[in-house]
Amino acid sequence: MSATPDPRLKAESVTVRTLAGFDETVKVLGSKSYTNRYLAIASLSGQETVIDNALLSDDTVYLSRAIEAFGHVTCDIDHTTARIRVTPTGKPMRAPSEEIFVGGAGTPLRFLISMAGHAEGTTVITGNARMQERPMGDLLKALPALGVDATAVRGNGSPPIRVVGGSFKGGATSISGAVSSQFTSSLIINALRAQNATEITISDELVSKPYVEMTLAALKEMGVDVDRDGYRRFSVAAGQQARGGQVTVEPDASGMSYFLAAAAILGSRVVIPGIGSGSHQGDVHLVRALERMGCRTEVGDDSITLTGGPLQGIDIDMEAMPDVVPSLAIAAAYAEGTTRITNIASLHVKECDRIAAVTTELRKMGIEVEEHADAMYITGGTPHGATIDTYDDHRIAMTFAVGGLRTEGVVIKDPGCVAKSFPTFWQTLDTLHPDLESTK
Repeated sequence: MSATPDPRLKAESVTVRTLAGFDETVKVLGSKSYTNRYLAIASLSGQETVIDNALLSDDTVYLSRAIEAFGHVTCDIDHTTARIRVTPTGKPMRAPSEEIFVGGAGTPLRFLISMAGHAEGTTVITGNARMQERPMGDLLKALPALGVDATAVRGNGSPPIRVVGGSFKGGATSISGAVSSQFTSSLIINALRAQNATEITISDELVSKPYVEMTLAALKEMGVDVDRDGYRRFSVAAGQQARGGQVTVEPDASGMSYFLAAAAILGSRVVIPGIGSGSHQGDVHLVRALERMGCRTEVGDDSITLTGGPLQGIDIDMEAMPDVVPSLAIAAAYAEGTTRITNIASLHVKECDRIAAVTTELRKMGIEVEEHADAMYITGGTPHGATIDTYDDHRIAMTFAVGGLRTEGVVIKDPGCVAKSFPTFWQTLDTLHPDLESTK
């Protein structure tokens, strides 16, 4: 695959080429979620850390540059080898004089709010227009008990966020898990550098639990123990130090989902190497959902194979894998019967309102969708071509590009928004076409 920037990332639109079928091994970039977690942990470890197979996307580059702004580490990014080297400078963490801007990077912003509690001075963290609408109030309420003064500049619970730092002492706090599991992950990771032991109690039901499991797995990989009582309480002892050295990021299960969905709707076969049954990524369970719809699957220790077949609608609770709801939705559009996707209210506060976006764009393609506050009921049929609005949301663009592999006339507006998580997406999609040998 070419290292040259893809001109489609700058285009106004892309018309997706249809495909009769394929039988391919597809290499997916490293996990965005793990790359962000390893970056945050490495920045607090005091040790040089090399992150291999890192996802180098808008989100992870924003986090790297934001971490550097505190002055205590450098983050050297090598795009050729997909490697990030985090090196301590020997200087203390200090609030940057300029505000930290993270675009639409939700996980980095949430991690940085707690991280700024370690930096002397006042840090202001903000993002793009959509990010300035996203709720951070639960995290802001939890931080004062740990010694950190974090407030929304406009008093609305959303960015810009002002943090008065140098005061993350630890202790006991309580937080709601109902809006985002990333708040809990932010507290757990940053407890690593707290002056005292930190105990975090979840006051209600924690959503998206697999993302917290990924946080705990990343910490364990780097030598940090977290005591827990299920999903009710997490305790981080003071004085622990994350190891330095090398870590390798496994492939991104969310990025993999588009190629699984492509195989499903085209009755084709795809092999994804480097990820398997031991993965903590919740999105890997999309494989089982597609299996229930009629696909054949093989999940080994180090690869996943899926072969599409006639698809049937299913009823499925996707609270634990919200990022791949759009991927399942596009498969449902080609399935016989109705697929009922439930427990997905968290999708309203993603990069866009994904329930509304998926509903609107599937209806453009002639598919019947019943939209609910926390669910979508999709009745499969024969989608027709349409021009797809992507809402500056990478997952909407990639999802409907999959539909364009089977349905002629699908045009994706703002194709460059995929750079948020999968900057080589269009080139990777090219590898499914047998006549585009130069991309393989």
